[in-house]
Amino acid sequence: MTQLVGILNITPDSFSDGGKFYNPAIAINRAEELFAEGASIVDVGAESTRPNATVLSDDEEWARLKPVLEVLIPRYSGKISIDTHHPATVEKALDIGEVIINDVTGMNNPEMIAVVCRRQPIVIVSHLPNMSVQQAHELQPVTTTRRVRNDLLEKAQLLEKNGLSRSRIILDPGIGFGKTMELNTELLRFAEQVPDYNVMIGYSKKRFLGEKRMELEPNLEAGRVAITSGAKYLRVHDVAGHSRLIAVD
Repeated sequence: MTQLVGILNITPDSFSDGGKFYNPAIAINRAEELFAEGASIVDVGAESTRPNATVLSDDEEWARLKPVLEVLIPRYSGKISIDTHHPATVEKALDIGEVIINDVTGMNNPEMIAVVCRRQPIVIVSHLPNMSVQQAHELQPVTTTRRVRNDLLEKAQLLEKNGLSRSRIILDPGIGFGKTMELNTELLRFAEQVPDYNVMIGYSKKRFLGEKRMELEPNLEAGRVAITSGAKYLRVHDVAGHSRLIAVD
């Protein structure tokens, strides 16, 4: 059965909800709402990945995350993921308890690979060309599903070679990160390309959905395609709205 991953941005500058959950108490309350609405996992991010977003140091990122994670990780053990590319943040979060690591930069940092293979969390490996998030937004160099598949399988096999079990690896094709608009649409069906791995699809409110991308229906339609294609997880802003898809899955 497909599961919902609720997005919780504790940032002042995210494209959809920047600033709404920046206060730690409000963020913690929002996480509880997302679980109540039907999320199986809540993905917490402190650094926006929108075009031209502010880049944070690991210390700045942790200052935002720490008061939220210290409450949520013990309360929802194994059901919180953190959206980070900083190995130091991963170490600190795992010192609190069981948490999923969501690296939007695709484990391109060897230090991140070393940390997760030593600490053994569940990891989400999102596809990103070997460049910064901002460069990927500007250049959009990836044009084929085959490129995404090969890159992700290469990274997954590297993690497995270094001791991380395949059952602890989730692949995300990285819709919106360095891809053409046409490819973003094709990647809704990415789970068909990697049947031996669990797949997460993150399409929520992204530009390839068109002018009405902030409305629910285009997002639900994308979710239907992803579910039909075998996606295990949908990463979404509107958990309550997507719960109807899961109910009939």
